[in-house]
Amino acid sequence: YDQLIARAADKFNLDHALIKAVIKAESNFNHRAVSPVGAQGLMQLMPKTASSLNVDDSFHPEKNIEGGARYLSYLLKTYKGNLSLALAAYNAGEKAVAKYNYNIPPYRETQNYVRRVLSFYRDYQRT
Repeated sequence: YDQLIARAADKFNLDHALIKAVIKAESNFNHRAVSPVGAQGLMQLMPKTASSLNVDDSFHPEKNIEGGARYLSYLLKTYKGNLSLALAAYNAGEKAVAKYNYNIPPYRETQNYVRRVLSFYRDYQRT
């Protein structure tokens, strides 16, 4: 998926290593992944989020990566470049971040998710 990731990174001015880290944490590069709550594809887009991003097929790798990158870019702008908050919102939703005064919500899953993505991100930046 490296070429698709690179294209989306260029289009949305993101580090390709960040997109790759989110994909690793979300689906472990399985484009057919479905979470217990219904998130789909490589970047695990919820159907409602996918629809708002004009992603008509979350299992299509290129569409999913582009939609997820667009959403990640939006979240980074929303949280003024604060990567940890953007990742927390990607995982738990913007309302959860707002509910906890724009901090990472005290959900074990979300806190672990942010740590995992940041760890993968550092690893992918080195390669």
